[in-house]
Amino acid sequence: MEKKDRKLPIYTLVLKDDAEDSGVNYVALVDEPAIEQNWFAFAKDSEFKFAVMDEERKIITGPLMIADLPIYRRSEKMGEFYVVFDKGQIELMVQKFFKMGYQSNVNEQHDPSKLVDGVTMFESFIVDEQRGILPPKGFEKATQGSWFGSYKVDKPEVWAKVKDGSFMGFSVEGMFDLVPQEPTLESEIIDIIDSIQK
Repeated sequence: MEKKDRKLPIYTLVLKDDAEDSGVNYVALVDEPAIEQNWFAFAKDSEFKFAVMDEERKIITGPLMIADLPIYRRSEKMGEFYVVFDKGQIELMVQKFFKMGYQSNVNEQHDPSKLVDGVTMFESFIVDEQRGILPPKGFEKATQGSWFGSYKVDKPEVWAKVKDGSFMGFSVEGMFDLVPQEPTLESEIIDIIDSIQK
């Protein structure tokens, strides 16, 4: 990633106080994870894509949030900036996700008209070495506090898209507040990204 010597804003994504719709409410199956208005994914060249963990049983596993990984954003209103999920907020968001019963809330490409049935999260964990919960094979670089999930794919047409590479990763969507951190040199932000992803 090219290093630049300019300071950019960086924000921590947090749950909105007392807002029922705050947090992660959908997980999308995406081809090239990118950044949009209200959803967050890893860059398309990131190593953090899901993997087929069991072809016969049609199980895919991968990260949904990587703790402390800066994610590039750009909008007309705010310009260029980065966002991060910290491990404390990830834990709160995951707990709320399950309390709300969102395990089957899956769509394609963040398109609300393309809801996917027959794809259900059946396993979820947060990387926590103190509790003996380590990243799965192939994702050993994932930071403490990162959220992983496994989905059972019962819909043949969705499994076909997993197999042919139409879907390459997970991307969470939801509503969050932005808490500003100190503006940071982009070269330093890129060093953090590289240290997590490589």
